[in-house]
Parts: sequence; structure tokens; C-alpha cells
Amino acid sequence: MFTGIVAAIGKIESVKPLEGGSFAGVRLNIHAGGLPLADVALGDSIAINGACMTVVEKDDSSFRVDVSRESLNCTVGLDTLTEVNLEKALTLNERLGGHLVSGHVDGLGVVRKFEAVGESWELVIEAPHELAKFLAFKGSIVVNGVSLTVNRVTDIGAGKDLVCQFSINLIPHTIAMTTLKHLEVGKQVNLEIDLIARYVERMVSVGAAGK
Repeated sequence: MFTGIVAAIGKIESVKPLEGGSFAGVRLNIHAGGLPLADVALGDSIAINGACMTVVEKDDSSFRVDVSRESLNCTVGLDTLTEVNLEKALTLNERLGGHLVSGHVDGLGVVRKFEAVGESWELVIEAPHELAKFLAFKGSIVVNGVSLTVNRVTDIGAGKDLVCQFSINLIPHTIAMTTLKHLEVGKQVNLEIDLIARYVERMVSVGAAGK
């Protein structure tokens, strides 16, 4: 589990294909930036842009993870030489500064607006149709590994044609401490819905089906 509070900005320094042809994944070598690795053991989990990955090798300043082809197909930003948001797995003696995050990307959103508003920034993201029901005013959402609060939800259309856009206010600290500063209109982002919303939807749907 994670909190969605980014601990450091790292950088993917190399992407090497694993054996297995076109269906294989890749091994990433990631410079940890300001993320301390002394307490990280092989097999530990680190969230990379919101995707939970397992450390398979490490040294004093970098670590390696293997990313499956399925994970590459379901995420964005894990197969290029770029900066990434990093967070080590939550321990029971830490503050839960964001919200409970599993590190499982639920879908890809598309940036529709990213503009300065006073001292902050407004970020508007279009979510996949299947995630629309999980987004709510003042609810939580994870964008590229960052726990954020939804300020506005706009549903356009209906049924299978429904398009959902949600707005987030980014304070200067969030801009400075994460890779969200690099977002541009049209770019895709990794999204993870709120864990509680996921279970509520399941209980409601099963309850309705049983009537």
C-alpha cells in the first residue's frame, strides 16, 4: 500500500527488453534521486508514476524493476527515459498524508487543460468512460502516483457516449515536488480510483443483482 505522497522524483535511465520477444516486458534502471534506498530490500515495492513495481536489483543510488508487457499496456511513462514520481511502500508507523493507494493503475486519462490560476494551477483530465462513476466532488484520485482531491466533475453525454472530465487544483508545492509540472494538453496520465469507491461500487452492484 501507498499514500500517494511522492517522496522523490527519480529518472528512468535505461529501458532494456526482457527475453521473450514482442510479448516480453522491460527492465528499467531508475536513478532514485532523493529517495533513500538504504532500507530498501530486494522484493520490496516502490510505486513508479503510480504503478507498484518490485525491486529486483539495487545499488546506492539506483534500482531496477521488471515491468511486464501487461503493465506496459495498461500504463504510460514506464518505457521512456523520463522523470518519474517515486514512493516507497507504506509502513504502519507512518502518517497517512494522502489516502490509501494500492499502486494498481485503473486506466489512462488525457490532460485537457493545464493552466496557471493565480499562484496555483488548474488541471483538467478526461477520464475513461468506465471510471466516471468513481469520480466525485471532493473525492480522491491518484494521477501519476500523486494523491489529489477532485474539485469539479463534469459529465458530458450519456450511456456509452458519456465523457467525464474532472478538475484538480495543484498548489505550488505539488508542482515543485512532482513531475506533474511537465504535463501538457493531450498527454496521457496514469489514474487510480479511490479504494473505498471501488468497494462501494462492488457492494452496490452485487446487492442490486441479488434482488
